[in-house]
Amino acid sequence: MIPDAPRLGLPWALAEAQAFHLQGVGRLARAERAAAKGRAEQDAPAYLAAETARLSAIREQLTAEAEQWWQALISDDEDTVCEAVNTAFSDNPAAGCAVGVDGSVLSVVMRQQDLDSMPTQTPGVTSSGRPTLKNLTKRDRVLWWLTSMGSNIVATLKEGFATAPAITAIDLAVLTRLPDTQRLGFVAYGRWTRQAIESTPWREPEDALRFLDIGQDVACSVTTTASGNLSSTIKALDTSRVPGLQDLLDHAQDESDTGEPSLADLDVTLGASTRRDDQAPLTDPYRIRPFSEWKQDTSAGPLPAPLAPPAPPAALIPGQTLVLPEEAWQGLRVAFSFAGADADLTLFLTDVDGRVAGDEDFVFYNQPFAADGAARLLGKQQEGPHAVERATVHLAALPERVRRVAVAVNMDVDTDLTCGSLTHAALYMDCVTGAAWTFQPPAAPDIRAMVVAELYRHTIDNRPAWKLRALGQGWADGLDGLARAYGVDVE
Repeated sequence: MIPDAPRLGLPWALAEAQAFHLQGVGRLARAERAAAKGRAEQDAPAYLAAETARLSAIREQLTAEAEQWWQALISDDEDTVCEAVNTAFSDNPAAGCAVGVDGSVLSVVMRQQDLDSMPTQTPGVTSSGRPTLKNLTKRDRVLWWLTSMGSNIVATLKEGFATAPAITAIDLAVLTRLPDTQRLGFVAYGRWTRQAIESTPWREPEDALRFLDIGQDVACSVTTTASGNLSSTIKALDTSRVPGLQDLLDHAQDESDTGEPSLADLDVTLGASTRRDDQAPLTDPYRIRPFSEWKQDTSAGPLPAPLAPPAPPAALIPGQTLVLPEEAWQGLRVAFSFAGADADLTLFLTDVDGRVAGDEDFVFYNQPFAADGAARLLGKQQEGPHAVERATVHLAALPERVRRVAVAVNMDVDTDLTCGSLTHAALYMDCVTGAAWTFQPPAAPDIRAMVVAELYRHTIDNRPAWKLRALGQGWADGLDGLARAYGVDVE
């Protein structure tokens, strides 16, 4: 599914155009300001039409590319399947790597945790009921390791089948570093069909050992002795039964001395999670071309000279309010910078009661636009030691029903961290004139989501105005509690 291109409206285009044309025009120069606004009114419809057409063309191109990719995936094209599966495997605790496709059979190598890294003790109680640690027997430790390997095998198989819908079977081989030699060796391999994996119930930890029974030609270095117990040693399997395994081992390096990732590093190279705030920022295919860029492409005349460097931002304290200058209505730039943990910027466009009119007024990473482009997230990227997520709010382009805009942050929902884990957190806002404000929210250890600041409509001398209030108030239950407080339906 390719997301729709953002909807843009004339109020947004007019606000962008006015912000551009009013650069360098003094607030008391009424004739010049009127002329600048007139030029903006002439440019806005053409700018809106150009951006709408350009974004529509981009979506058509993305849709065509996605269809081509999907056809390659369901046709079991080797490069497409391996790339998709390896992307899915990239955050697994036991790194898996798709290495080839033969017909509808996918080949995967998995790097299992070494036995030497497993605990040697387990919690227990003494005869008097006191808690203690008991040493694991060698056999119990091997059983623990085998159950872990079975879990990782099942998870890898399920994820591989889920990602590659036309694959009917997976040949999987498991590597680990052997305890006696400290060299890599294969400790399990076999073929598992989609039907076998999908028809088997996986509910209890003991179910992980079913991988031994439901596969084809399964070999495992941990065997059952004549007395019915598991063996207490782990030895490398004979690789001559499966073509290619010995060749793979012959070219594997235990330790990389070339600086290149080795087979022994699979668990590090492929198992590292790729974060949204990685050093290489993601490219937004729906990046909106700034008005100045569009004007440069369509105008033969010189553009206005850039403004002088802005003055230092005014630092706000919790509860402080101020009236925003009119220039900020046309385009208020927002940046939240932080370190120490991951967080996301969110916006809520609310009515006079402080609630959204619908879920479409909730701007977050899965819905980065609202009000026909009047509020939008611009993405997150790493800038030196800090991550920075940016947004823009065109207050003049917001519909009349929107009375307030809450600028909030929430901790990554996949972690159990609180705002107390954030360091160097700061909200920065500025506008085209160079006027800027900054606010450092409190590092609250008990909350996971926080409204950092609020923009709201006001009336001064019977004239409309927008004000900014620094807040720093939060919710312990994170994004869900924050969204509910503003009337967003959370399933």
